[in-house]
Amino acid sequence: MTATANNPPSAPMLPRVLVVDDDHYTRTLINRLIQKTADVRLAADGAEARQLFAEDDFNLVLMDQRLPADNGIELLREFRARRPKLVSILMTGFADVRDAVAAVREGVFDYLTKPFEDLESLEAAIGKALELDRAYREIDGLRARLGAGERGPAVIGQSAAMEHMIGQVRQVAGLDTTVLLEGESGTGKDLVAKRIHAWSSRSEKPFLEVNCGGLPETLLESLLFGYDKGAFTGATAASPGYFEKAHGGNLFLDEIADMSPKLQSSLLRVLQDHQCTRIGSTQPRHTDFRLICATNRSLAGEVKAGRFREDLYYRINVVMVRLPPLREREGDVIRLVAHFLEHFNAKFGKACGPLTPAAVHTLESCPWPGNVRQLQHCIERAVALHPDGALDIVHLCSSCASRTDCRPEESTASQAPQATAAIAYGKARSRFEREYLQSILAAAAGNVSEAARLSGIPRQNLYVRMKRWGVVTE
Repeated sequence: MTATANNPPSAPMLPRVLVVDDDHYTRTLINRLIQKTADVRLAADGAEARQLFAEDDFNLVLMDQRLPADNGIELLREFRARRPKLVSILMTGFADVRDAVAAVREGVFDYLTKPFEDLESLEAAIGKALELDRAYREIDGLRARLGAGERGPAVIGQSAAMEHMIGQVRQVAGLDTTVLLEGESGTGKDLVAKRIHAWSSRSEKPFLEVNCGGLPETLLESLLFGYDKGAFTGATAASPGYFEKAHGGNLFLDEIADMSPKLQSSLLRVLQDHQCTRIGSTQPRHTDFRLICATNRSLAGEVKAGRFREDLYYRINVVMVRLPPLREREGDVIRLVAHFLEHFNAKFGKACGPLTPAAVHTLESCPWPGNVRQLQHCIERAVALHPDGALDIVHLCSSCASRTDCRPEESTASQAPQATAAIAYGKARSRFEREYLQSILAAAAGNVSEAARLSGIPRQNLYVRMKRWGVVTE
């Protein structure tokens, strides 16, 4: 339905945030801070909070630890019993390390101390918590659609790069034309190929896939073309190949750049004649399949290097879809993390999570050269090795947790001063805070109390800041 002057498009629904605090100033401060970007509800005590929580589905709850007649952690536990994926932030004016640990074990996303000296950090913490809630809801929505009969595997991602790619896939899926998928290793080319099959008119017919780089030439040839009885030693019975078996459906050739020159020539003839001949036979057989190819290298570059037939390249490069690497998919890491965390918790019978803000920041800052596959293995390892509860930086894979360019807002000695001036204000400020905390702790010989005295920041507040930026880990 097209919007008209009488039917304007509805504005996107704002996230719903519940703020529970008996301090009027704190409630007013948070309300004014986020009222333009969130639908805020305020409660001064546990009774009000319970009533509001029962009436609405909140995306985030900011809870004071000490309420007139309730304990904030216990109240959040009560809320989480009704909404297991509830994202929450605990606030306190009486910071204590044991309380922080208890809050994290209860599944609280973040633990903030009052008074809030840095409103930008408070706003950023709220924004990150809402981002996690969006990820949970998107994953739940996707699973609901799959459960309702939507075909194909889950392809997670709402970034602009993924939306563009999925739009191309939807367009080409029903056109019954050859598709070439280009993307780095680990970007999910096999999942996209299965999506094309699921959305195509051939979805009721077979979908067969072969990794051309994982098989010797002779084995790949017999797998694709099949063979007659007696064609070679051990061929005790005739066997149809994938070209025949895929009749009416889709055939996916992964890593086609690794196919030998001989098989490239054979594949070209099959595509031209729509016929294939089994090994040891002279009888051609008609076949009708849609070909989907994938490569992690540029086929145009392979053609120039003389490693791939130019005529075959033009035959399979009818529609080319590029899969974006994870580093180009802004905002998708947290969505993928939420998906993998839930998946592996269910697989291993665990209850790991949520991730701490520092862990989320680390995961989002990593370059992920192995793309989605590498991120998946990182979360699988973390869930497999962690007994239960919150996941912090130390629980992530060593290749991620130990990288200096993956730590929250960490600078390196090679960065020139003039480069700092070119980065965003918020990033520069965060970098300064981390470096300052490191230097003040070093000046105090690792003593947090002495660092608090030197800095003039209350010890509780200083400790929480150091914990957030990974300056201290215990």
